[in-house]
Amino acid sequence: MRTIWSLWQDALAEKRTNPAYLVQEGGGWRDVSQQEAATAVDELAHGLLSLGVKKGDAFGILVRTRLEWVLFDFALAQIGAVAAPIYTSSTPAECCYILEHSKAVGCLVEDGEQLAKIKAARPEHVYTVETLHELRGLGRQHAAADPDALERTRAEIDDDDLFTFIYTSGTTGPPKACMILNRNYYDMAGRIDEIESFFLPTDVMLLYLPLAHNFGRLMHLLGARLGYTIAFLRDPRQIGEVMPQVRPTVLPTVPRVLEKVHTAVSANFAAATGVKRRLIDWALAVGKEVSELRQRQQPVPAGLALKHRFADRLVYSKVKARLGGRLRAAISGGAPLAKELAEFFHVLDILILEGYGQTEETTASNVNQPNRYKFGTVGPAIPGIEVTTAEDGEILIKGPTVFAGYFDDEEATRTVLPGDGWLHTGDVGLIDEDGFLTVTDRKKDIIVTAGGKNVSPQNIENLLKGIPWVSQALVVGDRRPSVAALLTLDEDEVAKLDGQQDVQALIEQAVADVNEGLAHFEQIRRFEILPRDFSAEKNEITPTLKLKRRVVEQNFAPQLEALYRD
Repeated sequence: MRTIWSLWQDALAEKRTNPAYLVQEGGGWRDVSQQEAATAVDELAHGLLSLGVKKGDAFGILVRTRLEWVLFDFALAQIGAVAAPIYTSSTPAECCYILEHSKAVGCLVEDGEQLAKIKAARPEHVYTVETLHELRGLGRQHAAADPDALERTRAEIDDDDLFTFIYTSGTTGPPKACMILNRNYYDMAGRIDEIESFFLPTDVMLLYLPLAHNFGRLMHLLGARLGYTIAFLRDPRQIGEVMPQVRPTVLPTVPRVLEKVHTAVSANFAAATGVKRRLIDWALAVGKEVSELRQRQQPVPAGLALKHRFADRLVYSKVKARLGGRLRAAISGGAPLAKELAEFFHVLDILILEGYGQTEETTASNVNQPNRYKFGTVGPAIPGIEVTTAEDGEILIKGPTVFAGYFDDEEATRTVLPGDGWLHTGDVGLIDEDGFLTVTDRKKDIIVTAGGKNVSPQNIENLLKGIPWVSQALVVGDRRPSVAALLTLDEDEVAKLDGQQDVQALIEQAVADVNEGLAHFEQIRRFEILPRDFSAEKNEITPTLKLKRRVVEQNFAPQLEALYRD
């Protein structure tokens, strides 16, 4: 069987003794055994059956990254119900859209704040994390009355049955629901398992990524398959505080977190003087020499290796201590990682492995590997997955992890799965002679911020153009720490204003009002009012008045840079 329920049952059959999970409790971290987790999953699954939830029913999960999310996900998988995850940063309108579009019969929410977001959707069954014990109680009663119910239910779930919806940001209109089958995620986990030393059963992973995103979701499913321990961090702002507590060996992350560490370390190095500064410069020179040899997969001479050990003890270890002291590798995804950043950390004996993929391909098609990597690329194709490029450079993917299409949207499905056997990603890239992929451009308009958040610019631009005095709007933020905008004025509307009114102040207030209806990561942090409108004469808009984003960005590059200068 290639189902998620069988993945979980196979994990239980191994009777592992290391903690399955670590959770924050009382200022410390508590071990959660595999058996404790298994008991909770069974009780939740029986509880769902007692409510009448059945195979094929969708059920929302609006919860932060925590143990309850994972246990509920596995419980849904045991009965063939379909998870419909929602980001906790989503607006009420977005939450209700997902619940209604997926036809969800229920929703698990974090707390009262998240509960308030779904009131308009009114799903039949609603539980908070705090009331899950009630569902588990129902489950125990159901199991006592019908102990074979779960076994019968599992037997009805096939490889090609739907496991989950994952909603992606669309360039226009509402998000689309990717249909991910049981076998898609099962095979995705299996492909990663084939990569030598990528994850080990003895690993401890600090997981702060949202589980509503396919990157975080895969990490939790891989934990069950491979047996490593997952420590859940609900608040990403606590990463610096908890890394020395958990001491992870692997860290799935996004570039923004690495950028912050890089900034702090660079500032410390720059502030050093005298002997300390000379020691740092010597250690960095040694690290660079070793890094270059390792990248070429060449042996490190004994004398240089000895210097490297001293440099590690005197310099690198201080940086490593910030990350817990035993990090084997960080896996970066969700947004492009600057080559210089990966090289900087490698000089300090910290390996960053960047990967690439899409929700439509169940997480990843390419990834750099512990024993085979090139900085500036997203690595070779994962075993069992084919990656090529079309004549126009578009990245195409084929394999068992490609999704089944978009729920209730045949037109959008045909765009990415036109029937030629390949998933058309909308991204452009190059594959070198060694099979390493470099993503060079984005055919799609989706912005991926440095924090790994997907933002649909056109939706926000339409809101901004609803401001009376705004003619055109270009939302930017790809690979940037936050979202910003270039605005042009509607001179006719501005002319109607009283001469005493401040246009800048009026638009500032209007942008603040727009931000009120956006998720935190979508909000406009800065904007610039341009001296002229976008024009067809300067090739900035099409005859149908669609923005040519890259042309506009080139023409107003100084203004864009000014938005992020600080």
